[in-house]
Parts: sequence; C-alpha cells; structure tokens
Amino acid sequence: MLRYTGENKMMKGLIVALQFLTRLPVNISVDFNQENIGKATFYFPFVGLLLGFIGSIPYIFLSPLNINIAAFITVLMLIILTGGLHLDGLSDTADGFFSNRDKERTLEIMKDSRIGAFGVLSLILIILFKYILISNMEFNLPVALVLSMGNSRLIVLLQIAFKKVARPGGLGDMVNKSQPKSYIIFSVILYLLAIVLIDIIYIIPLIFSFVIGEIISAYTYKKIGGFTGDVYGATIELTEAASLLGFWGVFLWI
Repeated sequence: MLRYTGENKMMKGLIVALQFLTRLPVNISVDFNQENIGKATFYFPFVGLLLGFIGSIPYIFLSPLNINIAAFITVLMLIILTGGLHLDGLSDTADGFFSNRDKERTLEIMKDSRIGAFGVLSLILIILFKYILISNMEFNLPVALVLSMGNSRLIVLLQIAFKKVARPGGLGDMVNKSQPKSYIIFSVILYLLAIVLIDIIYIIPLIFSFVIGEIISAYTYKKIGGFTGDVYGATIELTEAASLLGFWGVFLWI
C-alpha cells in the first residue's frame, strides 16, 4: 500500500495519468479524485512520449520490409494504445461544431453517444492524414512520433491551465477544478528543456502545434464559450497531426 509521502502522491498522479490517457495494463487501484487528477496533469506530455515510443516499435521493425504496412500498423497501434479515447472526442466535437446550432444544442449533440456524418468524416480524414505523414517519414519517424505525441498532450495542458471550460460537471470541468496550474507550469518547463537538449530545431513542430491549438481555442470559444473533455480530445488528435506535419517539413528542410 502506498504511504502518504509527497513522492507517493506524485506516483498516484502518474498511475492516474496512465490509466486515463492510455489502455496500458496498469492494474493499480488509485482514487480518481481531484488531488490525484491535478498531479496527473504533470505527466501528460511524458505519457505522450511513452505512447509515441511504444507506437514506433512496429514501424522500426516493419518499415524495412514495407513502408505502407509499417505505417498502417503504427496508426493502428496508436489507436489501440489510447483506446480511441481522443478520436471519440474528435468525432463528438466535429458533430457538434459543424451542426450549426446554438451553444446548448451543440453541447447536447457532443454528449450524444451516436456518431453523425461529420464525426465519421473527421475520423476518416485524421486517420488517413496520419497514415500519409507516417508513411513519408522513413527513418525519421520514431523521433517525430515520440515528440508529436508529447507535443499534443503539452498543448492540452496549456488549454487546461489557461482556458475556460464550457460545461460545469463534465470531465473538462473536473480536470480544471483540480487546481493543476502549478503542476502544468512545471511540466511545461521541464518538457521544453528536454526538447532544447535533444535538438532546438524540434521546437518548430511544437510551435506549429501551439498555433493550431490556439486556432482550436478561438473556434471553441466562438462555438460553445469554453472547453469540454471532448474538445481536449479533439485538440490532442489535431495537434498531434499538426506536429507530425511540422516534423515532415523540418526533415525536408534540414
């Protein structure tokens, strides 16, 4: 049993982050309360790095044999690792935002478990786009995938820390109320330092993701006045793809 030391409390946050963001078999019982959620936010980008590392393993072994199969298995692996959680958020957000309804009706559509035409289209496009990007990275893919998975979770941290929520009582509101700002700021600083130490040019895809994240934020404020758990998931998917696109451009340039 974990004792109530500061280190063990942070360990609970890591477990919550792994259980919340992944489908990795972490069978340790931890309370899903505001304190642990707040600490879990610190680990979001680093869990993303882990997911990117695991997701790149089949690509490393399969790409010398067939690049298309390697790219397909990699995309499939990412979906399995996350349980499609963020894709679900993307589809719900697309259905709501492109329904051209008022705020309350948009939020109702986003809560509906049924998927509509815009949701299906968003899934097809994002999965196809990732497949195309991954199949064109060649030997540079592992670095791009690992950091893109981390970048996207970092952008969501900034939204959690500095953006409003649209709906009280939802998942986004629960995360926001966990008072995670100090953990998020420390996580952002540590993550940026790690990227600079790896290669400062890798800041470019992160900046690209940040710009896309701000565009999403502006559109979200316009549509529903703030963020929900679904929009956080959509942000992860879209900024992940934006980061991969940024890495593709960086690798062409250098």
